[in-house]
Amino acid sequence: MNMSSREIRLPVNEVVAVLQDLNEFVVSLDRLGSRQADGSADEHTVGTFIDDSDVARRLAHACHVISVALDAQLSEADNAEIDALCEQGRFYGSPSTDQSA
Repeated sequence: MNMSSREIRLPVNEVVAVLQDLNEFVVSLDRLGSRQADGSADEHTVGTFIDDSDVARRLAHACHVISVALDAQLSEADNAEIDALCEQGRFYGSPSTDQSA
């Protein structure tokens, strides 16, 4: 599938909600990174932000919004190709990204 020429339509309200969440995460994580660099934050601070801001659930919702649109607007074969591409990500704790070894 040539993905560069394809378009997916999403409801504006869902796009805005996802963008608000992503913007919050990007800005907050950047600020936390700066605080870690100057020694005023540690891993616990980052973990607290992730827990308190419900980051995992909100990111899962963003994935869901996009997945629903893809499923509704693309063929099963195209969605299978996208799923395969997504499986190539760098996942925390997987052998290829584990830095502890």
